Amino acid sequence: MAHLVLIHCSDEPGLVYKITGVLFKHGLNIVRNGEFVDREGNQFFMRTEVAGPFDAGAIHAELQHVLPPGAKIRLTNNQPKNIVLMATKEHHCLSELLVRHEFGELNARVLAVISNYEVLGDLTRKFNLPFHYLTHTGRSREAHEAEVLAVLAQYQPDFVVLAKYMRILSSEFVAHYTNRLVNIHHSFLPAFVGASPYAQAFARGVKIIGATAHFVNNELDQGPIIAQNVIPIDHTQSAHEMAQAGRDIEKITLARSLKMVFDEQVFVHGNKTVIFD
Repeated sequence: MAHLVLIHCSDEPGLVYKITGVLFKHGLNIVRNGEFVDREGNQFFMRTEVAGPFDAGAIHAELQHVLPPGAKIRLTNNQPKNIVLMATKEHHCLSELLVRHEFGELNARVLAVISNYEVLGDLTRKFNLPFHYLTHTGRSREAHEAEVLAVLAQYQPDFVVLAKYMRILSSEFVAHYTNRLVNIHHSFLPAFVGASPYAQAFARGVKIIGATAHFVNNELDQGPIIAQNVIPIDHTQSAHEMAQAGRDIEKITLARSLKMVFDEQVFVHGNKTVIFD
C-alpha cells in the first residue's frame, strides 16, 4: 500500500536530502514526489508518495529530528475521507457529487446531506443516503446553525462541502471546521463576490464567467482558493443564460477541487494554497 509523507516547514539547505535519507533508511521507495519553496515567505512544502514497510511512529520521530523546529509532518495512507454535503435548492453540484460518489471517483464517503429546504430530499434518497431537512424559517441564525452543528457532530466528518448552500455561515460555525469547509462560488473570485455574480457580470459586460472552489473563512468568499475555471461568453447572453452556462463549470470545478483535497494534494498556508497536481 502506498503512503503519503506531507511536510510543511521553514526552508533551509538540504531538506530534500534529509527527508529522503530518512525514507531510504526505512526501506521506502519514492513513487512520486513534489516540492515547492515559497521564497518570499521562506516556506518549504513537500508531498511524497512512498511504498514499502511503513512504521509511522518511527518515521515521524526521525523526520522531526532532522527538520526545522515547528515543522508540520503528516503521514497518511490516504484512505477515503468522510464527508457531509450541504445544499439549498439547486441540484447541479449535489447531483454531480452524488454520481461521482456512487462510482467511486471522489476518494470520499458521503455520509449524509443537509439542507434548509426539502427540494433535494428525493434526489438524495435515490442514492440511499440520509437527508436532514433543517429549516431556517422562523429561526435565528444562531439557533439554526446550532442544529446543523448537532447533526454534523453525529457524523464527525473529515470535511463539510457546501454544494450550493446559499447561506452565510457565522465565524463560530466556521471555527468548527477550519480548512475543512469547502465552498463553490459562482464567480471567478475575487471578482463579483456575494449572491448575484451573474447579474453583476452581465451589468459589467464581461467576456468570461467562471467558478471558484475555496476553503471557507470568516471573510465572505475570501478563503484560500483551491481551483478555478472559466468559460467564454458574449453580449448576446442574458444574466439568466450566463447562470445556466455557469452551472456546468461550477459542478466540474467543485468536483475537481474536492478530488485534490481528498487526495491530500492541497496545503493551506495563510490565505493561499499550495497544490501538487
